[in-house]
Amino acid sequence: MAKPRIVVLGAGLGGAIAAFEVKDALGDKAEVSVVSQGDTFHFVPSNPWVAVHWRKRGAIEVKLPPVFKARGIAFTGVGARQVVPAENRLELNDGSAVDYDYLIIATGPELAFDEIAGLGPHGGFTQSVCHVDHAEAAAAAFDRFVEAPGPIVVGAVQGASCFGPAYEFAMILDTELKRRKIRDKVPMTFVTSEPYIGHLGLDGVGDTKGLLESEMRERHIKWVTNAKVASVDAGVMRVEEIADDGSVKATYALPFAFSMMLPAFRGVAAVRGVEGLTNPRGFIVIDKHQRNPAFPNVLALGVCVAIPPTGKTPVPVGVPKTGFMIESMVTAIARNLAQIIDGQPPTHEATWNAFCLADFGDGGVAFVAQPQIPPRNVNWSASGKWVHLAKVAFEKYFLGKIKRGESEPFYEKLALDVMGLRKIKG
Repeated sequence: MAKPRIVVLGAGLGGAIAAFEVKDALGDKAEVSVVSQGDTFHFVPSNPWVAVHWRKRGAIEVKLPPVFKARGIAFTGVGARQVVPAENRLELNDGSAVDYDYLIIATGPELAFDEIAGLGPHGGFTQSVCHVDHAEAAAAAFDRFVEAPGPIVVGAVQGASCFGPAYEFAMILDTELKRRKIRDKVPMTFVTSEPYIGHLGLDGVGDTKGLLESEMRERHIKWVTNAKVASVDAGVMRVEEIADDGSVKATYALPFAFSMMLPAFRGVAAVRGVEGLTNPRGFIVIDKHQRNPAFPNVLALGVCVAIPPTGKTPVPVGVPKTGFMIESMVTAIARNLAQIIDGQPPTHEATWNAFCLADFGDGGVAFVAQPQIPPRNVNWSASGKWVHLAKVAFEKYFLGKIKRGESEPFYEKLALDVMGLRKIKG
């Protein structure tokens, strides 16, 4: 009897770990393969460091083919053109196809720069740290900027669901400009769709509002909240501040010599518009066991998953999918697939707990949310220089896990248990 074929679509933070953990959970009971766009893993949380030359690209990359080969996991880096769940098939970019019995979608998002005129590094006027290619382009733009300093605008546009890197990058820029002794020449403005500083798409965690407002005041960074970016031209961003009733409270024409704005996300083209699989934005619809209701042999995790907003806000604000939250989805999927292949119904539910480190270059903010979506059992945040050191250590540790083909070594599980950070409910 042929072994079940499990295909993981995507090899980023969630997809790579999912392949390792599913292989660990199933052993020789199934064939595991990975389809990715490219053959290199990038540690995305380090992109803000790349954008100011604190990291070189090669330091945050891992070549995946030898890692997967050592684990007995098949791999192709040609990418998927179309998911055809009704026929249990992936159509690849090279014209070939891959059939599957179970599909794990971990693609991450498509970046919707085109939804705002002039946004983004591709034909637009703002930079990005969403991809290492963008971070390298931002570093080149920053080099030009320091030769002729001027105003900086950093933030996240309407519909964005990832706010931490925007705060990180604003503070990292502040730190780097001080090191270069040119901070006094650079007015900075933080523009965000959040209803208040520190909302983070999560209605805050602990006192993130107070902590982040204090940091921004200390660093002389002004801000505009409930902000809708209308358009971006060369050197000027046009922003509308939206009132609670939806009316335009104020308008701004913010000059900039350098800008980094996080875009809204949507599902990737390979899944967008597939009836029953995605919501209108192209995110994968899942149940409490990470399975798609229309196609139960399709599971999903990470940024590509559909999660409703935490509440109504004047400007659309999405919910972030943080690293530990994604890893909890991975563990639930691995354990549920083991049950399904053994002929049992799936019972495991991810906790969606969050543990985040936001680095500011000379300090940072950490928070724990259990679960990530309120109301919570644990709601804690803190700041200090230790956060920067902890994030550096985490970068090294996570890249080491990828290089070794590991998901969760026993000592990591032990440490997380001591902290009360569990991946599975119950």
